[in-house]
Amino acid sequence: MQTQRTELNFEGQNFYVGIDVHLKSWTVSIFTETLSHKTFTQPASAATLYNYLNRNFPGGAYHSVYEAGFSGFKAHYNLKAMGIDNIIVNPADVPTTQKEHLQKDDPTDSRKLARSLRSGDLRPIYVPDPFTIEDRSLVRMRSTLVKDLSRNKHRIKSFLYFYGIAYPPEFEKSGTHWSKRFMKWLNQEVVTEYESGMQAFKILIREVEQQRAHLLEVTRQVRLLALSEKYLRNTALLMTIPGIGLITAIIFLTGIETIKRFEDTDHLAGFVGLVPNRHSSGEKDNDGEMTFRGQDALKSALIESSWLAARLDPALMMSYHSYIKRMEPNQAITRIARKVLNRIYYVLKNEREYVTGVVK
Repeated sequence: MQTQRTELNFEGQNFYVGIDVHLKSWTVSIFTETLSHKTFTQPASAATLYNYLNRNFPGGAYHSVYEAGFSGFKAHYNLKAMGIDNIIVNPADVPTTQKEHLQKDDPTDSRKLARSLRSGDLRPIYVPDPFTIEDRSLVRMRSTLVKDLSRNKHRIKSFLYFYGIAYPPEFEKSGTHWSKRFMKWLNQEVVTEYESGMQAFKILIREVEQQRAHLLEVTRQVRLLALSEKYLRNTALLMTIPGIGLITAIIFLTGIETIKRFEDTDHLAGFVGLVPNRHSSGEKDNDGEMTFRGQDALKSALIESSWLAARLDPALMMSYHSYIKRMEPNQAITRIARKVLNRIYYVLKNEREYVTGVVK
């Protein structure tokens, strides 16, 4: 008597999984090569998803995708470790119909991802190695502290203006602010009429002093990272470019991980965000401001370095003077930044030092 066969084997078949990621749960949609299997919610766990796929579709090839966001890359690493071919995409690059825009929910988003993954319409973002992510976190912590410190310095000055407290003659120029003598004046000689105002001011002063100490500590750690064996060679190469210092170099090296991922300078410029928006129709072809997409940390560091590079590099100085004859300085420095970026690409790609005024 013939018995029912219960063994399943999906070898050679592909399964496409769209994941809408949340903190405690994932909304998952599974598509086969021709059918839509199921949409469900599960705990935020790669192991749970793998167990479901392996139990229902043993032997199959599993492909998954989720959108870049708050969850970072940990889920990606876990999915890959489980044998699931995962990619991460920019949410703005996922094909979306008008109906999906109007009726947006988690199941819709996960089905949209699975459908686009199956049709091959998704272009994954680059996923750095875990050690680069942690190095980048240290470098970005310094940038965060710089912003926080600047914000509290402005608060102190606003406090002085609000209460009509004038600077002594020796501190009238802004370049003299935040020295040891200036901090001593703030701590010992600034007085408000009532005690509660002094308490508020002292809290601001202590906050700035603590943030300065934290910034000094993290800057030392970032410098040690830049001079470590892992980054030392490329740091030295980047510092041959006028305007690029140790901190800017490590910001770029941790930001891009490897120059080999970029096909050319246009690809690198698009990643950083130094490409203009374009609106072209018929005979009209207009280039607008720089795209909002890109890496803000890299773009800011590059623009800041370009102001110095325009003064130190004769070739860049000549270009800058030419640009400002027909555009605003801020627009001109953006074009200088693109030239500096080309130099960064050159020295890293060719592993050669930059010679001032020669490389174009």
